[in-house]
Amino acid sequence: MAGAPADGSDAAPTALTARAPQVPADRLVAEMVPPPRFQGARFDTYIPDGKQPSQAEAVQVLSAFAAGIGGTAAGGTAKRRWFARKPAAPKGPRGVYLDGGYGVGKTHLLASLWHATPAPAERKAFGTFVELTNLVGALGFQQTVRTLGEHTLLCIDEFELDDPGDTVLVSTLLGKLVDSGVALAATSNTLPGKLGEGRFAAADFLREIQGLSAHFRPLRIDGEDYRHRGLPQAPDPYDDETVTRVAYRTPGASLDDFPSLLDHLSRVHPSRYGAMCDGIQAVCLTDVQAVPDQSTALRLVVLADRLYDREIPVLTSGKPFGELFSDEMLRGGYRKKYFRAISRLTALARDAGTLVGH
Repeated sequence: MAGAPADGSDAAPTALTARAPQVPADRLVAEMVPPPRFQGARFDTYIPDGKQPSQAEAVQVLSAFAAGIGGTAAGGTAKRRWFARKPAAPKGPRGVYLDGGYGVGKTHLLASLWHATPAPAERKAFGTFVELTNLVGALGFQQTVRTLGEHTLLCIDEFELDDPGDTVLVSTLLGKLVDSGVALAATSNTLPGKLGEGRFAAADFLREIQGLSAHFRPLRIDGEDYRHRGLPQAPDPYDDETVTRVAYRTPGASLDDFPSLLDHLSRVHPSRYGAMCDGIQAVCLTDVQAVPDQSTALRLVVLADRLYDREIPVLTSGKPFGELFSDEMLRGGYRKKYFRAISRLTALARDAGTLVGH
């Protein structure tokens, strides 16, 4: 951690590198709700870009989809007995797939769908693909099917298409849930090798989920990254002294040097990155450098997502976020994730500017 201010007048901030929380399975289930940033997301708070008619159309289509779900899952409020007749699979599309580039508001729309669906909160689940695979790992496949099969709606943000094993696992899970009458909604990331692709590809998603494709209606959403639409550029990185001083005077701030944090992330499972940020009000990082390899970069992407979900400002010294990932990484199969991370971290850096002003 960076050194304390010379006057030593403020209490020492915490360090993310000192945190390695354990997350019980019941917490994984209970936390499958829209993250704090999107707790207030509603269709009427989504601001469509007037130059992109597909955005306004998406709001209309998803509103109708939410209204059409209604009721409870096929299991009702009571668990279905093992000898009961298997319910007939719903006719027609039982899911929607939001197809668009980063920063067009897909997560906002997905969270709005969750909120608009007329079912109790405990009958709706919202999580990233990684969180869903973590749930299967914690509960086991059959228990996950039983738990989520009682739901009315499952929303999956950032459906991963770059791990064939996990894709098959989740596709099989979704097939079981569709049979139980669960409605599905998803966004996804591009496959490795899709070079030069600036947006998600619905054809990839529908092919990878194999037999489930008939249950999904692809919904394309065009547009530019709303996080930076009409906004000033994020501030340049500060010096170590400024970052350290702000960390010491900001209640709930953390302070770490970036290389040490990257090393720590390799020892904490990504499913626990959210819990690692519990109670943190600002993240202060000194000596930000380009990430050394792809495994490290992918862990950083997960952390960036959890910080963004929780609206935690990020104050840094060292290199700007635009230099985190090498040109080779930005041309590779995970480029979509890296650009999303840059976009989100840049927005959080902009938020952190007020801390310096104070």
